[in-house]
Amino acid sequence: MNAYVDLVRELKSLRKGRGVLAGRIADRVGPTLRATCGVTEGDAPGAIRRKVSARLEELAGRLPEDLRLATRAAFAIEDEARLPLYQERVYWAAIRLDRDPRTVRRRVDEAINHLAELAADAPRDRSGDRSDGWRTAELHAVLTLDGPEVIERHRVVAERDGLRELALTPPLPLDRPDVRVLYGGTLVDRTVPTLALPTPVDRDHAHDFAIRYRPPGEHVLRTHLVHVPQHPCDLLDLRVRFGPTPSPARVWALEGADPHDDLTRGGVAHPVDPAGEVHLRFRHPTPGLAYGVRWRVTGAPDR
Repeated sequence: MNAYVDLVRELKSLRKGRGVLAGRIADRVGPTLRATCGVTEGDAPGAIRRKVSARLEELAGRLPEDLRLATRAAFAIEDEARLPLYQERVYWAAIRLDRDPRTVRRRVDEAINHLAELAADAPRDRSGDRSDGWRTAELHAVLTLDGPEVIERHRVVAERDGLRELALTPPLPLDRPDVRVLYGGTLVDRTVPTLALPTPVDRDHAHDFAIRYRPPGEHVLRTHLVHVPQHPCDLLDLRVRFGPTPSPARVWALEGADPHDDLTRGGVAHPVDPAGEVHLRFRHPTPGLAYGVRWRVTGAPDR
């Protein structure tokens, strides 16, 4: 039996009961799904749930909106659909999609087939396998343009014992920024900014730190700011404060953009609140893709 057929069978088994929230999750995740999601023999139940949920969300992100919702509901990944029975989650999705439950069940089957195809046709370049032994649980970033400066608060979780250093990834378009550690470690001179931790961190333990980035010299951030995660990340929370000067004429959210493309174009229009601020949240951003915001100042050509 080929990997595609195996994966379809294992996904249909996993959707039963509580989905990714099932008890004895290690027994519910078959060998093909384990390989697809980067689950290892030593992973704790929480790590298995996280890896499977993140991988399914990543694959579902390439599907049409109705199939994405069907996927998130079927496997109890969607917060509002964490119901104990698969049938209950089908009814939940039916209401959201304004379809009858039989149609939603067909959508779930269709989504599962697509997920298996995507996994088989484009085997994962596993960011978890090259994560240097850690992942980001939360990254909260604030950009103030009247500085300008970016302040990041990180919570990372070790995926091996004895984690001692973290390679840092400044947001774009900052090039060779001034980097300052606010707390949680010591900056080490490497090819890329590196944080030396105060004490080694063991597997499944968290560590918090904060970093401040400032553009070099008189450089000004004029058009955009994006983060390109290089490691698995559960949550990227980004706030932009445009300062006392008039807010930009228009703002767009960039989600899953190719960092090699022109990041001054595209995106989804996003409002600026009365305080002149923008708040964006990205859950399980795909490593290697760009997430953030771009803006157009008054008088600049619309793009």
